[in-house]
Amino acid sequence: MAQEKNKNFKVVAENRKARFSYEITDTLEAGLVLTGTEVKSLREGQANIQESYASAEGGEIWLINSYIPEYFAGNRFNHEPRRRRKLLLSKREMSRLAQAVDREGMTMVPLKMYFNERGLAKLQIAVGKGKKLHDKRETEKKRDWNREKARLLKEKG
Repeated sequence: MAQEKNKNFKVVAENRKARFSYEITDTLEAGLVLTGTEVKSLREGQANIQESYASAEGGEIWLINSYIPEYFAGNRFNHEPRRRRKLLLSKREMSRLAQAVDREGMTMVPLKMYFNERGLAKLQIAVGKGKKLHDKRETEKKRDWNREKARLLKEKG
């Protein structure tokens, strides 16, 4: 990931549980339609995308239930913290996502919200299938074993 090496790349919000709860198959970057106070609030590093998801409605993709708090100096021009936000994608990307959700029973999950090197707010969105409880346990076992293995190798080596 060359983006993370760039010092101008600033992650605002990250959904860490998404990789644990979903089997991620594809990721892509989408722009966000935001108001001025939303951008100012994001620049302060305040956002939450843990419970949010994306939905295809009316030929467009919407980010639903994401939380961007009101900007403290925004007075009467402030935004609604949990409003629906439109995602900016090409028509080909939108149709591909909508087909994956309709046909294969997948879900569109936001992974991280960040500012790219040009200072534009972006959202990394993933298409994934929800894991069952036994799959989550298996993931946890693998993670624990890798941690234990690394600890043992560090002690021996």
